[in-house]
Amino acid sequence: MGYAVTQKIRNIGIVAHIDAGKTTTTERILFFTGVTRKMGEVHDGQAVMDFMKQEQERGITITSAAITTEWNGHQINLIDTPGHIDFTLEVERSLRVLDGIVMVFCAVGGVEPQSETVWHQADHYKVPRIAFINKMDRPGADVFHTVEMMNEMLGANAVLFQLPIGSEENFAGIIDLVEMKAITYDDLTMIISDIPAEMQEQVWKYRERMIEKLADFEENLMEKYLEEQEITGNDIRQAARKAVLRLLITPVFCGAAFKNKGVRKLLDAVVHYLPSPIDRGIVLGYDLNDPETTISRKPSWKRPFSALAFKIINDNYVGQQTFIRIYSGELYSGSYVYNSTKRKKERIGRIMRIHANERKEMDVLRAGDIGALIGLKYTTTGDTLCSQECPILLENIHYPETVLDMKITPATLKERDKLGNALNKMALEDPSFNVRYEHETEETIISGMGELHLDVIVDRLKTEHKVNVEVGKPAVAFRETIICEVRHEYKFKKQTGGHGQYAHILFRVEPNPGNGIEFVDHIKGGNIPKEFIPAVEKGFRRVAEKGLLADYPMVDIKFTLIDGSFHPVDSSELAFRTCTEQGLKQGIKKDCFQLLEPIMKIEINTPDEYMGDIIGDINRRRGQIDNMRRYRKGSQKLTGKVPLMEMFGYASVLRTLSSGRANYSMEFLRYESLPKSIEEEVIEERKAKENK
Repeated sequence: MGYAVTQKIRNIGIVAHIDAGKTTTTERILFFTGVTRKMGEVHDGQAVMDFMKQEQERGITITSAAITTEWNGHQINLIDTPGHIDFTLEVERSLRVLDGIVMVFCAVGGVEPQSETVWHQADHYKVPRIAFINKMDRPGADVFHTVEMMNEMLGANAVLFQLPIGSEENFAGIIDLVEMKAITYDDLTMIISDIPAEMQEQVWKYRERMIEKLADFEENLMEKYLEEQEITGNDIRQAARKAVLRLLITPVFCGAAFKNKGVRKLLDAVVHYLPSPIDRGIVLGYDLNDPETTISRKPSWKRPFSALAFKIINDNYVGQQTFIRIYSGELYSGSYVYNSTKRKKERIGRIMRIHANERKEMDVLRAGDIGALIGLKYTTTGDTLCSQECPILLENIHYPETVLDMKITPATLKERDKLGNALNKMALEDPSFNVRYEHETEETIISGMGELHLDVIVDRLKTEHKVNVEVGKPAVAFRETIICEVRHEYKFKKQTGGHGQYAHILFRVEPNPGNGIEFVDHIKGGNIPKEFIPAVEKGFRRVAEKGLLADYPMVDIKFTLIDGSFHPVDSSELAFRTCTEQGLKQGIKKDCFQLLEPIMKIEINTPDEYMGDIIGDINRRRGQIDNMRRYRKGSQKLTGKVPLMEMFGYASVLRTLSSGRANYSMEFLRYESLPKSIEEEVIEERKAKENK
């Protein structure tokens, strides 16, 4: 494949709720675009895009696999993303760099909980989208009800561009409302014919609806419609493209990917309606020396180079691969670029186009492209790469909070270093996974988005990194904060035989809601030399990381260094760091602390008859249901919030309460203060564990 003109590039993602058929749809796209010669299936572990062992075993997608393919003279950079809520960061960082998405819905399930989450993520990044209603051959498939749900629950302004011919086991093909043709299938062969007489009335009705909707946004189409002139397929495509790019409508297509029906017409729709990098326009960033000043970059080869690193994978054969999206300029292998986030120079070793787990070496990548770089030393997820002569800092990627902790230890002392290296590599790949070492208890704690997330991490340690580990039970990741302002003065003085230790600080700590951990230096007149200020900050951040009430990390605290003094001989960085740590421990009293717990947003789909029992059970778990709405006939969607600590083992409880007919999903909402009685229990339990 050569280098595509930027106008003919499509950077798209396939996103949806788990089990809607995203990966199967992608496998068919790869087959029909000639990338693969046989069709892999998720259920038999042969899907090209699911190349991790854990994905093949579970039949789900975990990492965003990027692949480059071609259709009708257009280069398509395709990213297949996970649907499980525990891997939401994979979707988040993909949306950050994509120009358009294909939302896949199950024709039976319709709009499911994760569909809503992904839809709102796409709203946040203003990503144009089209929809593919899959599994039209399944019992209960209903394209019209799914479109209703899209409009009611997502505000999608969904417009049918195709109608199904038959449904469920009689699903035979589709009617193309743009070209007014019937398309049926004989295995892999598409048969194009005239519309069946018995469907003419319904087809003209829905074509009229489609044109009316588009005419609202396109004057030329409106004129033709009002004057009853002939409206061609080209008229419709031009009007629809403009409306999609402005996020005004969502064209809806349908099919059954597993049976090869509808996928090639979906590829046509990707080319016709989703944007090129040029359509998406300029990208905004910040001036390195003045964060208040914004800078723009046009998606042109001739502009200064700028790119965003959105994913890192460690590979046994080529080492670390850094996936980037180029927004402007050109990037050549062997050249140097500037990492403006880290303020470091990087050399580009090799450039790759990725075909899931296969690679093709390239000499150059240009504006609008997605590729992988080999040999970067400093770059991590969310970093900006740019020209050193014309630096820019692009907006970083938002990382969700981790909510579950798990203790992990190597099976033998020999494997301790091996475990540390493996965990560091995985934390670099996945910013929603954290590792910390607790010196007092000599324990390694890993933190993730949910039980499945941690389960996959442990599985990868054993299979990919060949580290035998023992793990504890998942535990809620509580946080500490303070609720009052404290001003305190502390002097650290230690006399030994030789040099002593001396440091003296006056500081203020106060709540900092929503702004994280912040350090402010207000020292005037050199009362503390500049070289010791970083040691004070280091001491504060170490305490914040470790916690003071029950050894949980602290959040939303501002530390201001006001005054102090030093000794010309006995003062040192160690003395000021120790002084800060001990001063904070002495200065903040117990009644100023507050323990916070993760609160989860929960969505439950249940048949009507089980609603009372399910709501009662959620109330007993200190949760509350905020909203109920009709999900489909005879079923309700319940939305609310519930503390994570009350939800261990909930899947089996819900199964029992609903005879296996209800399902649920949870995602992190926010941290809230624990009730005092429960807070005391948590602290006592924590102390008992440490003493033990």
